[in-house]
Amino acid sequence: MTDLDDIIHQPLRLRIMAALHALPAGEGLEFARLKKLTGATDGNLGAHIETLAKAAYVTVDKSFVGKKPQTKVIATAAGRGAFARHVALLRQIIETGGNG
Repeated sequence: MTDLDDIIHQPLRLRIMAALHALPAGEGLEFARLKKLTGATDGNLGAHIETLAKAAYVTVDKSFVGKKPQTKVIATAAGRGAFARHVALLRQIIETGGNG
């Protein structure tokens, strides 16, 4: 059995990747929306996004909308693949009781 992905397995990072994975490829979520979806604080969310970015699972796009800064987080192809493998492994564990 393959090991769970330690980067994605952490609960907040799993929620971040699940939210991003639900979007069409190439689309992302604005930081404030991701914060609301996950219930994380600014600092905690930022730290976990940084961990995902260092693993190349997400990209962070910073821009201005009018005069307001906006940070958008987008799952990369590598991140989408890692998330899909992680979910498949979790399903396998659930279906086989970990004996598969």
